[in-house]
Amino acid sequence: MLNVPPSSFILTPYVAKIACEPGWKWQKREQPLQNYDLFYVWSGEGRLLLNDEPHEIGKGSCFLFRPGDHTSATHNPQKPLVLTYIHFNIEGETSEIPRAYRVLGETVDFEYLLSRYVRLFLSETYGADEEAKLLLKQMMIQLLRGDREEPAERRGSNHLYEVVQEAANYVRQHPSLAHRVEDLAARAGLSPRYFSAKFKELVGASVQSYIIRMRIERAQHLLGHAGMNVTEVAEALGYRDIFFFSRQFKQYTGKSPSEIR
Repeated sequence: MLNVPPSSFILTPYVAKIACEPGWKWQKREQPLQNYDLFYVWSGEGRLLLNDEPHEIGKGSCFLFRPGDHTSATHNPQKPLVLTYIHFNIEGETSEIPRAYRVLGETVDFEYLLSRYVRLFLSETYGADEEAKLLLKQMMIQLLRGDREEPAERRGSNHLYEVVQEAANYVRQHPSLAHRVEDLAARAGLSPRYFSAKFKELVGASVQSYIIRMRIERAQHLLGHAGMNVTEVAEALGYRDIFFFSRQFKQYTGKSPSEIR
């Protein structure tokens, strides 16, 4: 979509960030999708079928559905999905389209763009349509860049990439557990030292930094969307010392938990 100017994006009113109810499911429809749908998972666990191909989904799962796709999904009611969807069309032809599915390792920048896009329509901001088209273009560029800049290690060894990413996904899905490098390395079938080196190379952060970041990201969500207070969030994520939790939270976000709350 690099050849498509922002003005060629046709926005639709179907856009939202939602926390799915425990009984939520997305049923397959007889008619396929009529437009593009950018579908991103902030948290939770589930399973999505794209043209009958199954995908286990969790934090960072990102799809770009295309016109003609058939989709359906369910989720774990104990860990309901929080997701954003953006429907849009494109006027004219496009030569480059991002891959249909990926799991984003670094989510901060992409999530900022998603949040800003949704806020534009919630607040009916002046110039919302024009800015939204620019944001959508930015998101497409990020996805295309990720498609082209595939890690060399992944190209050379899909298995190594997959086992490290599976361990990272496990941390994302279970941020409250007391993860140890030795346990994650055993899960990947690697020695702790080799696992740590490859994790930092492929994920872009040390194991310990990544564990903390996943806890803080989950804490942000719980403080902002689950109605929990700071003490409840700290306990839910395995912190015994609320003051240590607050310091670590501010170190990673620049704000105290009470400010987010």
